[in-house]
Amino acid sequence: MNTRRHFLQLAAAGGVLASPLAAFAEARQFAPRPGDWRTFELTTRVDVNLSQGATRVWLPIPTVDTDWQRPLESSFATNGKATRTTDGREGTGILQADFDASITQPYVELTTRVQTRNRAVDWSRRTPVAMDSESRAYWLAPTSLIPTDGIVRETALKAVGDARGDEEKVRRIYDWVVGNAWREPTVRGCGAGDVKTMLETGNLGGKCADINALFVGLCRAAGVPARDVYGVRLAPSAFGYKALSGNSASLKGAQHCRAEVFLQAHGWVAMDPADVAKVMREETPTWIKTVSDPLVAPVYKALYGGWEGNWVGFNTAHDVELPGARMGKLGFLMYPIAEDQQGRFDSYAPDDFKYQITAKEIQA
Repeated sequence: MNTRRHFLQLAAAGGVLASPLAAFAEARQFAPRPGDWRTFELTTRVDVNLSQGATRVWLPIPTVDTDWQRPLESSFATNGKATRTTDGREGTGILQADFDASITQPYVELTTRVQTRNRAVDWSRRTPVAMDSESRAYWLAPTSLIPTDGIVRETALKAVGDARGDEEKVRRIYDWVVGNAWREPTVRGCGAGDVKTMLETGNLGGKCADINALFVGLCRAAGVPARDVYGVRLAPSAFGYKALSGNSASLKGAQHCRAEVFLQAHGWVAMDPADVAKVMREETPTWIKTVSDPLVAPVYKALYGGWEGNWVGFNTAHDVELPGARMGKLGFLMYPIAEDQQGRFDSYAPDDFKYQITAKEIQA
């Protein structure tokens, strides 16, 4: 658990050497700012070629509607029966497609248009934002993968120390997560997001669903409303970071969840410590182990309060109950899901499951 705790300390003391690409990195910038909207057409196609018997498929539909994202129209094609539905809890958008046993090659294709833009909080503007008690309780509540008691609460209290205000608590938690968790490329998919197991084992290596869930859990345990936002990268980063880019022609594996916290002076604010870890581990052949590195520093700064609009958020749901599912709840819905009479397909194996995700930007 202490594997990387010293990185931030060393960075502050100037005790870690810059990466081999430091000279190049000095010219790099990462500073997303709210501006023009971008329109994307996102297409997900599933061909369940190995299905046995009656088959059912669920696809996430972007339903996050905020000042940084606008969901537009959706359409679909299938040789089964498809209906648009929700999880019945948060209104999470889902396309459900049903195929009877006579359909030997089930397919469904979902096309959605969505508008996105960069996001960044203006820390100098402080306008109190109210959250009703019911919503506050909801965004502080534990989930199956993110408990808020026991070791999670103990860790949160240690991380925040003597901090009192919500902004100071979140700053300390963000730095704690960046300083202790790390990107582990061998983890399948986006990870399981099992915060309790991560802390109990001391293995804080993972991917976005692990690292950002850890951040969300610690914030909730410290009394700050927080949530994950599950989605997918759509396009290359405008700032040249390959680790923060999506290949529009093939977005298999481009799923990415982010985080938000609710601050009394700013409302919902963007956070993404997982992408800081990704840049440190994967942007260069050498694992960068300090946030003071000129390649990492602008990302570390900007992702505390902002993110780039080359990504779409599907939903913020935990413990998702898929309509008609036989195999129980999902910890989160970010991937295509399918079941047949043999059980649930492995969504982390897109070539076996046979799904393809693509995006194209629609120019105004």
